[in-house]
Amino acid sequence: MNDMNRNPNGLVVLVKGAGEMATGVAHRLASSHFKVCMTEVSNPQAVRREVAFSEAIFDLEKEVEGITAKRIESSDHISDTWREGKIPILIDPDAKVRDVLKPHVLIDATLAKKNLGSKMTDAPLTIGLGPGFHAGRDVHLVIETNRGHDLGRIISSGEAEPNTGIPGAISGYTEERVIRAPTDGILRTFKKIGEGVKANEKIGIVGHASVQTRITGVIRGLLRDGTEVWEGMKLGDVDPRGIKANCYTISDKARTISGGVLQAILEHFNG
Repeated sequence: MNDMNRNPNGLVVLVKGAGEMATGVAHRLASSHFKVCMTEVSNPQAVRREVAFSEAIFDLEKEVEGITAKRIESSDHISDTWREGKIPILIDPDAKVRDVLKPHVLIDATLAKKNLGSKMTDAPLTIGLGPGFHAGRDVHLVIETNRGHDLGRIISSGEAEPNTGIPGAISGYTEERVIRAPTDGILRTFKKIGEGVKANEKIGIVGHASVQTRITGVIRGLLRDGTEVWEGMKLGDVDPRGIKANCYTISDKARTISGGVLQAILEHFNG
């Protein structure tokens, strides 16, 4: 499928994963007129669902800031979806579609904190987001995903910073803004993304246990009602700034990471 010429607008890019960060990357590349295709698992669990193309797995299509991803059932529909001006997304955890698509670039944006199988031979340029990848061994390049001075930096040798397990600070809050499962079970939600909440407000249940916020703000992310969860699992997050519009737009972190990816691709093919 990649019989296009090598100018940037003709490059075919395969993105593994379709969560928040993967969506930020795919959105920037599609907006820059790259031919983007995405793969995902059958039951994705993105928290920031309003800015995650993975929602197309459930709803068939998902629009984020003017770009739409469309679920397709086989690689036969990729070209037609591109002609519609949409990003095709398939249930394909192992990204086997690459054998048909033959992408110029493969981006592992699963953010699994470990390499689940991506390798340099998957495409002329392979890029891994965050920890778990070694540039020059597993993939050609790694993009730093840890907040701070180096966020979005292109790493050509070595690894990204290790996962700290501590969420980035927003208005001074880190772990406090995260909503976690009190026990194992099925999540039932009483609130929606974009709704305001108070500290210690009950927003759902898991079994008979209450799911509560810890700070006041707006729900920026929340797993789907009916999701099977386990104790301590991240269910959602509260943005203490209370700006509803932020729930529906790509974050500064995702934009920075996607900028690093775009630069890496252009440097490689235009060098």
